Amino acid sequence: MATAVNETTQNPGAGAYFEVGADIGDTKAPDGPIDRKWSQRKFGAALVNPANRRKLSVIVVGTGLAGGAAAATLGEAGYNVLNFCYQDSPRRAHSIAAQGGINAAKNYRNDNDSTYRLFYDTVKGGDYRARENNVYRLAEVSANIIDQCVAQGVPFAREYGGLLDNRSFGGVQVQRTFYARGQTGQQLLIGAYQSLERQVAAGTVQMFARHEMLELILVDGRARGIVTRNMVTGAIEAHTADAVVLATGGYGNVFFLSTNAMGCNVTACWRAHRKGAYFGNPCYTQIHPTCIPVHGDTQSKLTLMSESLRNDGRIWVPKNAEDCDKDPREIAEEDRDYYLERIYPAFGNLVPRDIASRQAKNRCDEGRGVGPAVEEVDHETGETRRVRRGVYLDFASAIERMGRQTVENKYGNLFDMYAQITGENPYETPMRIYPAVHYTMGGLWVDYDLMSNITGLYVTGEANFSDHGANRLGASALMQGLADGYFVLPNTINDYLSKGPFEKVGADHPAVVEALRETTSRVERLLAINGSRTVDSFHKELGTIMWEYCGMERSEEGLTFAIARIRELREEFWRDVKVTGLNEDFNQTLERAGRVADFLEMGELMCVDALHRRESCGGHFRAESQTEDGEALRHDDEFLYVAAWEFTGVGNKPVLHKEALVYDNVELKQRSYK
Repeated sequence: MATAVNETTQNPGAGAYFEVGADIGDTKAPDGPIDRKWSQRKFGAALVNPANRRKLSVIVVGTGLAGGAAAATLGEAGYNVLNFCYQDSPRRAHSIAAQGGINAAKNYRNDNDSTYRLFYDTVKGGDYRARENNVYRLAEVSANIIDQCVAQGVPFAREYGGLLDNRSFGGVQVQRTFYARGQTGQQLLIGAYQSLERQVAAGTVQMFARHEMLELILVDGRARGIVTRNMVTGAIEAHTADAVVLATGGYGNVFFLSTNAMGCNVTACWRAHRKGAYFGNPCYTQIHPTCIPVHGDTQSKLTLMSESLRNDGRIWVPKNAEDCDKDPREIAEEDRDYYLERIYPAFGNLVPRDIASRQAKNRCDEGRGVGPAVEEVDHETGETRRVRRGVYLDFASAIERMGRQTVENKYGNLFDMYAQITGENPYETPMRIYPAVHYTMGGLWVDYDLMSNITGLYVTGEANFSDHGANRLGASALMQGLADGYFVLPNTINDYLSKGPFEKVGADHPAVVEALRETTSRVERLLAINGSRTVDSFHKELGTIMWEYCGMERSEEGLTFAIARIRELREEFWRDVKVTGLNEDFNQTLERAGRVADFLEMGELMCVDALHRRESCGGHFRAESQTEDGEALRHDDEFLYVAAWEFTGVGNKPVLHKEALVYDNVELKQRSYK
């Protein structure tokens, strides 16, 4: 760790929360033209001959698109793969929930798409806070993903002539999104799952379902294994290998209410962070504009309605607040404010997610939201208020233009889902939507090879920070997960494994014994507290703090308050949480307790990161940094870097390491979609 330097002159109060360490950089990306870097890296990486691969082992944690694709590909290459997931089946990974589509620069619509345009749109969509080299590679391999998945039998939508169909997503002006109705993630995951199960049957992949990773094992500074808890029997076990891959998704459930599955958590990445892995841009959270609104205080999850609906649905609110109680079908056309079409005529309803979300919030803050009012606490005054948090997503024009049957063919399963949840018929009445936490652009820091700063620890998919900057464009999550799993990791991990085989790590190795002891001690401590508050009550309170102060809009005052309150809540958790049952049993309360304990530490780091970044960019909106018309205002002179945080102990100041962002191929400018 480098000697801290004083940043308080630039950022008043910063010294109270963090220290600044040495700058870092990505040393793996080759020099030269950006369109040749990936080819150069693949050629320059050392190879492992097939006979030697049989002597090497890799642990892959996660079976979603990134983890499942990686495990299947590495197994097919001949490595010995140990694949872990906490679900009862690999195909229940959260990738299954993605609905709208996957991007690829194949230019099937002949609308002037290209690898460079996909690269440019992604960098711009991330508000110039993504790493150029990684994003270009993502765009470059995107076309290969579609060919791979078609070969697996993924039933992408097709036009009448049999060619694959495309549609648009937010933040772009071309049609490059391939889709399988409203269940693209499910179909892609089934494709990866089939490939994975083929390798399980072949004996190259050993599957461990219902196992949750609780610790990372380091030997001489290298990642050599993990500690897991068998979620059925409670057995705490060590597993060792020559390298470890984390493909464990994002940490959106730190907000309690999100579109993520209830089991999604940060524990695997946080255990690695506590062992020395840097955490990149933790405050970068994606708010998705197209979710079914909160309807009360008893919900534990929010439901996403696909962004693909914005292709044909029109978003509006009443022009007059007194019309908000009316049946939307009774509000005349001239009394409707199609605000995205009005403010952003070039992109209309297909502006990026962060912009659509912020404008929906603004309309509701003005008192023009629709639907039932929900109770909120004004964090400035402490007073309770009731606010309508919803806007309309209307398909009347689309049904009139295309006919109901065409709309049903394109979006039918999404409309059915909405009707089942709300009891309303979206073919007849506009849907009500509102923003919700959906994805996290932050994650463990990785280099061009997807290796973290811990030697031998690789991180793929949403679990790493590298490709999206401050805002992910729609239909890019599936693209990144499969790009990392099928094409990037298998071509870079060879370079590391070529130095093997490494010395075997046995069950009696001191590092293994110590990791098992730490894990067992933590579990025993949680069970011994026997307090009065439920795990969920702590999680819900943390989520409220995060949403109010580190959500759609942030301020120095609010973030400072949030950090103090999270610290108090964490102390209370370890003093008064009640974890029932035994370890040696199926114990979901114990599972949730471990995850919430990590969320309480993660939430503080997110707020510290948000406090230090005194600019608005992408999904990160600081109230103190906005243009005259309320748009996000970046400060490239101060914050053109990745914030990579080093863990120094609970209650200690984390250390900030900066990786400068260099843009040689894209011009830095204020983002505009008008």
